[in-house]
Amino acid sequence: MHYGLQNMFYKYVWSANWWSQGAKDAAASHIDLRCQKRDSAAFQALVSSDRDDFLLTVGGDALLGKSGPIKIVRCEVETDAPCEVEVKLIGLIEDDDRTLKSDVLLEDRHVYVQKRKIQPIWIELHAGESAAAGTYGGKVKFYAHAMFEDELLEQELTFSLTIGDRVLPKPQDYSFYLDLWQHNCNIARKYNVAYWSEEHFAILDSYLHSLGRLGQKALTLIVSEEPWCGQRTFIDAEPSDLNEYSIVPVVKRRSGEFAYDFSRLDRYVELGEKHGIREELEIFGLINVWEHEEEGFGSIVQDYPDAIRVRYYDEAAGSYKFIRDKNDLAAYVQALERHFIEKGWIDRVRVVADEPEDFELFAKRMACLREMAPSFQYKAAIHQSEFIRKGIQGIVDYVPILDCAAGEFEQLMQVRSEAKGRMLYYVCCVPDKPNTFISSPAIESRVIPWLAERLRMDGFLRWNYTVWPDDPLEKLSYRPSLWKAGDTNFVYPGKMGRPLLSLRYKWLQRGIRDFEYMQLLKRSGLEGLVEQALERVFKFDHPAELCPGSGKTAEQLYSFNPQDYDRLHM
Repeated sequence: MHYGLQNMFYKYVWSANWWSQGAKDAAASHIDLRCQKRDSAAFQALVSSDRDDFLLTVGGDALLGKSGPIKIVRCEVETDAPCEVEVKLIGLIEDDDRTLKSDVLLEDRHVYVQKRKIQPIWIELHAGESAAAGTYGGKVKFYAHAMFEDELLEQELTFSLTIGDRVLPKPQDYSFYLDLWQHNCNIARKYNVAYWSEEHFAILDSYLHSLGRLGQKALTLIVSEEPWCGQRTFIDAEPSDLNEYSIVPVVKRRSGEFAYDFSRLDRYVELGEKHGIREELEIFGLINVWEHEEEGFGSIVQDYPDAIRVRYYDEAAGSYKFIRDKNDLAAYVQALERHFIEKGWIDRVRVVADEPEDFELFAKRMACLREMAPSFQYKAAIHQSEFIRKGIQGIVDYVPILDCAAGEFEQLMQVRSEAKGRMLYYVCCVPDKPNTFISSPAIESRVIPWLAERLRMDGFLRWNYTVWPDDPLEKLSYRPSLWKAGDTNFVYPGKMGRPLLSLRYKWLQRGIRDFEYMQLLKRSGLEGLVEQALERVFKFDHPAELCPGSGKTAEQLYSFNPQDYDRLHM
């Protein structure tokens, strides 16, 4: 048997290689950790056998192999640190290249391990606000037995944890502005529950909890049908169901008047607030709605420049129809605006434009919508800083893609000094680096928030959280020529309506907490320490070197050594 420790950014790839080739420095018997209060520190323990298959368990329940005698190894973590200890088995996900790579944190308490396969274990120590600062010790013990033998201690590895004096904010108070879009109909489909049913909301409670733990700021509200044309899955040989539908039921009464039911919307907003997600209500489906005429995704409202699709139930006809009259559309939009005003939420509302390209058409759409609902404020995810310099009235927040944020850094900083809203950056299926794909180097998820600090951005946006294909745990790879595996998700659909977190989730969370610690240091007059950390991590002279045209490799742009990041906390 082989046992060892690795840092939290270890990523196992199951291939022909095993212990000596597949786990560099895997035989480490000790690891040193650091964190602040209301923070955590994590590492991985690795187990492998070159002779026989075995069962590995991280629980204390009785366990025998279902196929008869087999070696059973139990992992136990002991520490005198005043921390909650989290221990999870790490599961493998098939990447686009058909190799299996570690990513998903399992709820299973035991796993069957084939010989010459490395099984990683995630171990995380959570230090609360009241944890006493100091250095503590810990042990990772491995016991083994077969059938009804007594367990014997086979290996004992050690770690230390130093808890610092500073206290990180609660996630809902993070200054890092995180905006991961939610695709709630897709969540319902994975659990085979009706949209916006009691079962659906119970599941959403768990998913919003996981988002809240990251410090998520925005709630996604889809108020018309198919704002993204089902992600255009109709172009795929084997399409997945990625359709998203409105959260607002609309009825046309027998009298001819329309009625709008905002109860589901209100309930979702209140659920988000429960988990500390209360900064922004991002509205999709009112502007820059995606179109694909050949497949029927065109504009259906007469004499209106956008493809807004509002479905309603016609009581007189006993059937569902779509709003096709501009005046009826205006009445719906005005009802939305009025509702947000009455609830006291209007200042939080941002109507989102996802990657508008035709400036003249977009300006026309904005003019129509602003005439209908002048109180709405807007946010735009964009490709070029020129779009910002056009100065479209109503847009408050801008989110340039990373290539734009880096390549047009000076222009954006000039615009930002004059703008009143937030400026985030985003990545999606591009650029290749840094990103959060299964194939991305583990450290790149941590780099994301560090880059926000380096580029003087407020935070980070990504289109994904749960945009899974039909069976993500069996086959996450989908449309690989456009979306690399992992592009669509940070969590997986687990049992009992709860998400399974990923290593990429945890790595991003580490970077966000680093960002928060930087803000604490700066408020304490220690800006120099933050600058030193940024200089240690980033190797480029100008942000434009992040753009693909520079020809720089990822290793030439930022450090791949976790210790260069960890030194921030020393």
